[in-house]
Amino acid sequence: MARPRIIIADTDVNYILSLQLKFVEEFFEKIDLEIITDRNYFEKMFESPQRADVLIVSEDLYDLSIQKHNIGNVFLMTEKNEEEQTADLNVTRIFKYTSIKEIFNEILGKSASVLNLECNVKQETQIILVYSASGGTGKTTVALGLCKVLANNYKKVLYINASRIQYFQRLLENKTPISSTDIYTKLAIANDKIYENIKHIIRNEDFSYMPPFKAPLMSLGLQYSVYKKLALSAKQTKEYDFIIIDADEAFDEDKAELINIADKVMIITGQSKTDVYATNILASYINGIKSEKYAFICNDFDKGYDNALISPSLMLNFSVSEYIEHISNLEDMTCEDISREKGIQKIAYWVL
Repeated sequence: MARPRIIIADTDVNYILSLQLKFVEEFFEKIDLEIITDRNYFEKMFESPQRADVLIVSEDLYDLSIQKHNIGNVFLMTEKNEEEQTADLNVTRIFKYTSIKEIFNEILGKSASVLNLECNVKQETQIILVYSASGGTGKTTVALGLCKVLANNYKKVLYINASRIQYFQRLLENKTPISSTDIYTKLAIANDKIYENIKHIIRNEDFSYMPPFKAPLMSLGLQYSVYKKLALSAKQTKEYDFIIIDADEAFDEDKAELINIADKVMIITGQSKTDVYATNILASYINGIKSEKYAFICNDFDKGYDNALISPSLMLNFSVSEYIEHISNLEDMTCEDISREKGIQKIAYWVL
């Protein structure tokens, strides 16, 4: 059976990229997607008969001659937010400066039959563990930046900071901890429905997150296993595309449990001898470290300093998948700022 043919035509290259990315994410290898940014190429192509299931075209490229072609659904991207009709009643006018999410949803809603959306089963929630063998590698910065990138790509994300002492809130707008004693009581006796029981306190800043605790786990009488229970309970609800667990560096039975339940594990290292040595030891403890489940990321990379990852004196048990370059003004950055870093965006593609 032939795959649906989708054509996106707009001379504005920067605008078209976001819409292209959204189609690739949702329908990778399920559609034939063509991107046209050259006016002459577009006009030349439509000099001969064309068949397509969906044509998304900018106002400056559209003309009535497109009616002669076998196009199932035409979406005309307009510069003005007006409900003016075109001569072709089969054309849907969309204001192009609406959010990409709204535009994409409208296109899908009116093209469901040709895109076979009834067969497009929602992917099961994935748990992504962000972990490190040593402190100070910027693991939390990476985890929160990843959450923001995924949210910007229209994924529903839940962030759980799995630290015994939490200070991740420094990068968020709402820094206030959970104050309700009732919530801590529920967490202390957590069962497989714990997420449903405390769901009302979940906060959202583009992505959802479990608010910080007001004291260390030990002081609150909570077991580290509460993080595993929260993640698995949230996964059962199928409310999220991704659950990001940001774990502290201690390697113990609880951490092994988190590694076990994770669909993917992202291990953050630095380039220093200490960081690399610690990561190498950790890699030797984990079975299946060479599988696609694991990715090693070098964060805060600075080419001006020695890189122990390429030292000939150390035989590595792992290989680095991506480098995230040093961010000079990190202390003043928000999650949105961090999400724009190229290295953060690249690791998001591995998750996606």
